Amino acid sequence: MANITRKITPFLWFDSNAEEAMNFYVSVFKNAKVGTITRYGDAGPGPKGSVLTALFELEGQEFVALNGGPLFKFTEAISFVINCENQQEIDYFWDKLTGNGGQESMCGWLKDKYGLSWQVVPVRLPSLLTGDKSNEVMQAIMQMKKLDLHQLKRAAGQA
Repeated sequence: MANITRKITPFLWFDSNAEEAMNFYVSVFKNAKVGTITRYGDAGPGPKGSVLTALFELEGQEFVALNGGPLFKFTEAISFVINCENQQEIDYFWDKLTGNGGQESMCGWLKDKYGLSWQVVPVRLPSLLTGDKSNEVMQAIMQMKKLDLHQLKRAAGQA
């Protein structure tokens, strides 16, 4: 992972904590690794030796974190989906990403402590939303913050 090899790589703009954010994300995901870190030189604009970019990988997806200053912030217009096999995974990611300053939202959405939006959903969600009881499933989702797979299956008549 020394060089970016994907055609499309998410590029995440942080104020001055890109390396901290990268280390946090790498600690949350089990299949993750730190890649190349580039630092500002004499030309700046950041302090010499401070992190410019940090390349990292989560579950096979490469990301670049940039220390770009306070000009831009994350919004819910962009989010990352974590497809979970079971409730244990949903609970794990929800707890890790909302902990230490993260914020719960509705319908399986949350913001982590850096303001980045995530959707923590069961991998079965599309099939639950296309079955005969899709309206009941959607009504159940609308009442939840963290998704409860057992309740969703019950709403779909599969419990």
